[in-house]
Amino acid sequence: MTQAQGGLRGWSAARRGKVSRLRLTSLRLRLVVVFGAVALTAAVSASGIAYWLNREAVLTRTQGSVLRDFEQEMQNRAGSLPEHPSQDELQHTAGQMANSSQRFSVLLVAADGSGQTVYGNSGGLNGFSLEDVPGSLRTAVNRQQDVGGGNKSPYHVYWQRVVVHGTPYLVAGTKVIGGGPTGYMRKSLEPEAKDLNSLAWSLGIATALALVGAALLAQAAATTVLKPVHRLGVAARRLGEGRLDTRLRVSGTDELADLSRTFNRTAEALEKRVDDMAARDEASRRFVADMSHELRTPLTAITTVAEVLEEELDAESGSIDPMIEPAVRLVVSETRRLNNLVENLMEVTRFDAGTARLVLDDVDVADQITACIDARAWLDAVDLDAERGIHALLDPRRLDVILANLIGNALKHGGSPVRVSVSTADDSVVIAVRDHGPGIPEDVLPHVFDRFYKASASRPRSEGSGLGLSIALENAHIHGGEITAANSPEGGAVFTLRLPRGVSERTEDDCEVGGVGDGDEQGVRAVPDKGDAT
Repeated sequence: MTQAQGGLRGWSAARRGKVSRLRLTSLRLRLVVVFGAVALTAAVSASGIAYWLNREAVLTRTQGSVLRDFEQEMQNRAGSLPEHPSQDELQHTAGQMANSSQRFSVLLVAADGSGQTVYGNSGGLNGFSLEDVPGSLRTAVNRQQDVGGGNKSPYHVYWQRVVVHGTPYLVAGTKVIGGGPTGYMRKSLEPEAKDLNSLAWSLGIATALALVGAALLAQAAATTVLKPVHRLGVAARRLGEGRLDTRLRVSGTDELADLSRTFNRTAEALEKRVDDMAARDEASRRFVADMSHELRTPLTAITTVAEVLEEELDAESGSIDPMIEPAVRLVVSETRRLNNLVENLMEVTRFDAGTARLVLDDVDVADQITACIDARAWLDAVDLDAERGIHALLDPRRLDVILANLIGNALKHGGSPVRVSVSTADDSVVIAVRDHGPGIPEDVLPHVFDRFYKASASRPRSEGSGLGLSIALENAHIHGGEITAANSPEGGAVFTLRLPRGVSERTEDDCEVGGVGDGDEQGVRAVPDKGDAT
């Protein structure tokens, strides 16, 4: 059953492929149609002209031969009759005339001695009769012409083609000059009609063959033209997928070859540009990493001095001059802010370089959130709605970084109470952080996770660096999760964190389960960035 289904799917896919190649908008089909239309027009025109020329030639030749023979018979035999012949004489003469080489039917009409009209028919009573002669032809035959100038005879031979019961005939008539009978002739053109029908069939078959040949020629031409275009399309898709080393094999000097050369030059320039940008990006990341590492040593000393000064400020001895106390507090605050910025830059550098690693452990999500809130003394400002017992395989330190940034950001910009709820859905744990502030402006929503982005341009010196939410998002991504920001219909902003409860495909090869991380990671503690925009 499975093989049958697979065969059916394969047949269906092949059929769809053929249909897609012959869709109405395809260049291949249009080429075939244009070639076919041109070939059909040319073949039909040529066949029509050939048929018409051959028809006229056959009919003219047959008609001329018959009319000459009839005119000669009228002169020789009918002209020898008396002016008022009897019916027997007419009948005998008509029979003789019909035995000529052309084998036509003859009708002779004359007036006998008593003035009665008599008829002589080569075919007897049921033969050729006067009713078979068109009236217009009889009128023309009996009309006497004026003699003079270019007209030397009062009577001429007149002819007409008629069709009787589907059979074509040539009917002609003339009158004996100087008095005598009027003669009519009828000759069947059926043999000529059969010859012309055979010619028409031959021309029709030739037209059909020409049309088929044109279609095959169009197919060959389309294949020749479209194969380079298809290769160019495949190469463009490969280039769009990031395979910048894609090149086309170029042969020939036509326009398609020029297009392939242009594509190769463009791909080469793009590859060089991307390599240059990657090199500059790598140099920038290395510079940030080196700078952050170099700043950590003096910052450690400065932080130690700042902590001593802060202790002196909090001491009751009052050893610091009240005049410089604001300056000392500013130094302590800015030192702490600079230290946080350096630590965040180092964390961002790890994400950009792809060296960030997970140290996974079985975590009770509710306990982890409680620990995060308690460590930062937010218990009075945060409402937690989470049942214990919801476990997930996560990195506790990175989860703490995410929670600290989301909750701290909500407290800073949204206002308390901040509500944190935990639920499960589709093998994932969902943590929602909602505040009761004014919400996030619509023009800010797409940028809340951008690095160094601040909603208020009038507060460039705020405590935050604009990196907290971006670091939280990167930590969610390395778990295989996601963070989204939106406005609640009831007011306030809602940040929703969704993390897988097990090891995701994205982190399975880049994580260490249990234990502690490498030494460099142990020195990093990303604190909540209170200056991020919500």
